Amino acid sequence: MTQTDRSAPPATPGSQPPALSLRETLRAAEIDTRLLGMLVALAVIWIAFHVMSGGTFLTPRNMWTLTVQFASVAIMATGMVLVIVSRNIDLSVGSMLAVVGMAMALVQAEILPDYLGFDHPATWIIALVAGILLGAALGAFQGAIVAYVGVPAFIVTLGGLLVWRGVAWWMASGRTIAPMDSNFQLLGGGSRGTIGGTWSWVVGVVLCVGIVALLVNSRRQRKRFGFRLRPMWAEVTLGVIGCVAALGSIGFLNRYYLPEGLARQYAEDNQIPWPEGGLNVSAGLAVPVLIALGIAMLMTFLTTRRRYGRYVYAIGGNPEAAELAGINSKRTIIKTFALMGGLVGLAAAVQIARLNAAVSGLGQLTELYVIAAAVIGGTSLAGGIGSIPGAVLGALLMQSLQSGMVLMNVDAPMQNIVVGIVLVIAVTLDTVYRRRSR
Repeated sequence: MTQTDRSAPPATPGSQPPALSLRETLRAAEIDTRLLGMLVALAVIWIAFHVMSGGTFLTPRNMWTLTVQFASVAIMATGMVLVIVSRNIDLSVGSMLAVVGMAMALVQAEILPDYLGFDHPATWIIALVAGILLGAALGAFQGAIVAYVGVPAFIVTLGGLLVWRGVAWWMASGRTIAPMDSNFQLLGGGSRGTIGGTWSWVVGVVLCVGIVALLVNSRRQRKRFGFRLRPMWAEVTLGVIGCVAALGSIGFLNRYYLPEGLARQYAEDNQIPWPEGGLNVSAGLAVPVLIALGIAMLMTFLTTRRRYGRYVYAIGGNPEAAELAGINSKRTIIKTFALMGGLVGLAAAVQIARLNAAVSGLGQLTELYVIAAAVIGGTSLAGGIGSIPGAVLGALLMQSLQSGMVLMNVDAPMQNIVVGIVLVIAVTLDTVYRRRSR
């Protein structure tokens, strides 16, 4: 008798297969229970705030605003995942965001106008590229100190938190730099930085095609290398749930319409007669949301399909073994901090474009939300474990808490208390989870 025969009794003719428990079903479908738990927690938070706010939280307008506000934290959280996975930390992202944001504002508001004039078509491109490169340079500088000098990342980035905050104030002597280039403002969303309802549906269809293609390609690769295949019912269920979630989100957000003044301007630009009862023009997805989704997909591809991503997880899992395997740990760490800095530059562009100004207080306590988003999303502070989708969900959860508390008129100190408690609970759950796994 084989091992399979001993582990399960033989089925009698005409008998039904035993029903799978919930845990066995999730295991068969290879669903990450931690991400599933985050989704359940997010749903509970949304419903609770909707009830406590008198039905104003789960409205198209509020959810559209929430997605715009969470974008910059989500962008940086994807980079923080790799930093923490490599057994490091970056406490300077908030101050670095202030420096890079101030630099981009000065470039487009005070430097380039002397040469190109204001609102030149190339201004926003030059400012954006300069900000990303500056952020990458600052991150690489900190990473070099960590990798080659051997100073702990906690100390290096704690110093950066203080230094870059002072540099941001020094760059403009505490002034507010405004306004931003009109094309640059589109990066921040708002009433102009949207793609409209029709193109939002196109994005939803593309997301559905991508989900199906990803599932098909994954199954094909598993079959090619002889790995265990998920049951077909699990593949179909995951595809249906993913497509329904994508299209349902697009449909819900498309119910947020432009204000009457902007709707009239849209009708005039497109030669649409203004009806007697008004015209409902869907704002559609905001540009920052598209940027965050694009970065999330790019970072997921980088961490799961490229050699660099495997190196980062190998260093975080076992640094000594990674060195013996021939991985250049120092160079990989510098790349990780430089990537974090570049993402900070992109997030800074989104922030100052949304505010249409750069202030010296930009990015205060942002490092708290970015680290919390990564940790709540399942990234282990011990290194070696973390996922990009989890960090994005963590950023959405953190922004949901903040937005809900704002609707409830909760004071800022109490908001910080809640965020701190949630962060401690998330780390506690991570510690318990890893202990049980061992």
